[in-house]
Amino acid sequence: MNSVLQILQASLEGIGLVQLPDNLVQEYLDRGELQEVLAEWSEPFEGYHLYYPSRRQQTAAFRVVLEALRYRAD
Repeated sequence: MNSVLQILQASLEGIGLVQLPDNLVQEYLDRGELQEVLAEWSEPFEGYHLYYPSRRQQTAAFRVVLEALRYRAD
C-alpha cells in the first residue's frame, strides 16, 4: 500500500499505526474513529516554504511553479 487513501483506510480498519497529515484525519479523530498517539512527538506542519538562491538561472518549470504559487496566494 502506498496511496494515502489506502493507508487511511487501513488505519480505520485497525491494521496499525499511521502518520498522516492532520487535515486528512481530523474528522476521524473528532468522531472517535481514530485515536492520536505520541502527540508529544508530533511536529506541527506550518506549510511549505520555498527557498531559492537568486532570480537568475531559473528554469522554465520553476518559473511556472512560482507563478502558480503566487497566483494562489493572492
